[in-house]
Amino acid sequence: MAHMAARTATTTTTATMRTDSALLQLIWLASPALPIGGFSYSEGLEAAIDHELVTTEAQAADWLHHQLHLSLARGDLAVLAQAVPAWQAQDRARIATLNDWVLQTRETSELRQQTEQMGRSLIEWLRSLRPELVEGLALGAASAEGHTDLTYPVAYALAAAQAHAPLRDSLLAYAFGWAENMMQAAIKAVPLGQSAGQRILQRLAAEIPQAVELALSLDDDSRQAFSPMLSVLSARHETQYSRLFRS
Repeated sequence: MAHMAARTATTTTTATMRTDSALLQLIWLASPALPIGGFSYSEGLEAAIDHELVTTEAQAADWLHHQLHLSLARGDLAVLAQAVPAWQAQDRARIATLNDWVLQTRETSELRQQTEQMGRSLIEWLRSLRPELVEGLALGAASAEGHTDLTYPVAYALAAAQAHAPLRDSLLAYAFGWAENMMQAAIKAVPLGQSAGQRILQRLAAEIPQAVELALSLDDDSRQAFSPMLSVLSARHETQYSRLFRS
């Protein structure tokens, strides 16, 4: 009996450690300190502020609320939900299809540059830690610098797939990392105080689970990236007189 109890305790401890490891890897991926440059983008928010569409804490919170539900949940989060299992199954054709979809939905040069740059940077980060994961990774032609052409959500899916965490947790981490970066962009560009930023983050954190549930329910025919005002503002940002952010 003692031997069986010891085996059970060992099995439980091992399972707990695996769960802890997966959670910590997702926290790591969601961290604003991850060296992929997410802090340098506002995803059109700075242009919205310049055109006086967002000038207060309440307006910034509403803007990011709508972006979470209408853009992120229906687009990048839905791609992530499908890309993680595709990486785990080593379905390169499926990965290439999802990656092409992300590129095709970036309607301005800044939004495309963001997903390409952050994707490259995340792959370089993975290469420094787990070089075997990214060896021979390119889905298409490599760039002149030798980088692969994975977009950010698809590259993130590769990293998340290695954590062996529940799929829903991977989406929650991705969305929270996005929310933290966007909250910081609002603080700098509106500008707002730190307390206002935390209230915005509190609202987004409360709404992320609903956005994730939607993303998990979408298939190829229902996934979409139709955000015309966001695209217009992103295009205007390219020639904006004064800018803090790259998008």
